[in-house]
Amino acid sequence: MKNTKIILLPLLILFFSLFATAQTKTKIAAVKTPPPAAQAIKSSPAYAEILLRKTERVAELEDLLVEYTEDFPKVKELRFEIDLINQEMNRILAVNPAAASKLTLALGKLMVRKVELETDVWNLLKQYTDDNSDVKQAKRKVEIFEAAIKEIL
Repeated sequence: MKNTKIILLPLLILFFSLFATAQTKTKIAAVKTPPPAAQAIKSSPAYAEILLRKTERVAELEDLLVEYTEDFPKVKELRFEIDLINQEMNRILAVNPAAASKLTLALGKLMVRKVELETDVWNLLKQYTDDNSDVKQAKRKVEIFEAAIKEIL
């Protein structure tokens, strides 16, 4: 009986350690492999176009932050634009994977241009009110781009 306990104890320890190792490897494999649906969206031309714009803006922001503080107007503008870009990226990621074929380069360019126009409106509103003709015209441009984006999505 004593010999059986001596043999069973190491076998049980070995079994549980192998089980734990297998569980860990399964979890790691699950984390590393993104779902195919999300991968299809992230590899779309529209997502790539928006990611390119975000990368350019983040790089520009990093350059400015070497010499300027967060209160510098261009830094504030870039932060605002990056937030808008993130919203558009989330919008693309929310698209049904079955509709991933709609995520064309043209859609990405429309979204990038809309973000630029929204940033222009934000800058205009720092100087003028909503009643100003330049503000109204800029807002109308944003609406036109948003309508085109909605038509595609």
